[in-house]
Order: sequence, then structure tokens, then C-alpha cells
Amino acid sequence: MRNTIYWIEIPAKNFERAKSFYETIFNITMNLVPMPRGKYAIFPLDPAALGAGGAIVEGKGYEPSEKSAIIYMDRGDDLDGPLSKVEKAGGKILLPKTKNGANGEFGFIAHFIDSEGNRMGLHSNM
Repeated sequence: MRNTIYWIEIPAKNFERAKSFYETIFNITMNLVPMPRGKYAIFPLDPAALGAGGAIVEGKGYEPSEKSAIIYMDRGDDLDGPLSKVEKAGGKILLPKTKNGANGEFGFIAHFIDSEGNRMGLHSNM
């Protein structure tokens, strides 16, 4: 069974800036995909995994917001690497690495504003 959340589209006002931001903080290459609804780049994806996939998108009706749902991106065992790059890449850290649960039993989380003004979350096991 797959997880309930299947796909996430992160709005961008400036597609190239947003793509560069996420490629920088996560040290990844995003795949450009032609879509009729706008510019589209997909985060690296394992189709066999049970979690959600996602993309950044610039197009009509896509508006960045820091007041919408918070999307947590899994960083495995390391929040320090991506967090150290957020502000250099044009974002802002809102919540530094913080225990998730009374004693960190659910790992760690952090919140940031991306280059486009979206409030995003990070999660790690350690």
C-alpha cells in the first residue's frame, strides 16, 4: 500500500531560481519535464518507494505561500547539511533543527522559507 500523500507541487514565481535553490540545498539535479500547465522540474524519485514524489512548478494558478500546509522533505540522517545552505541559496531558516517528540523519538525537524516564499519543512531520523 502506498502512503496517502502521493505527489506534491511546490509553486515558484521564478522557476530557475527555485530549481537552483533546491538543487543547491539538497545537492541534487532536478529533471525538467515538459508540462502543458507550466515549467516543471521533478525531484529525484524512486518509483518503488512508498512515499510521495514532487516537483517545482511555475505556471498560472501556482502561488507560493508561507501560510499553506507545511511539506516535510525527508533528509535521512542529516538536516545539518541542507540547513547550512538554505540562507546562502536565498532562503530563510524559521525553525532550526529541533527534536520531534518529547525526547526526539520521532527524529528532528526544521522549517525554512524557500527562495520563492514557501514555508517548507525538513525531517531526519537523527
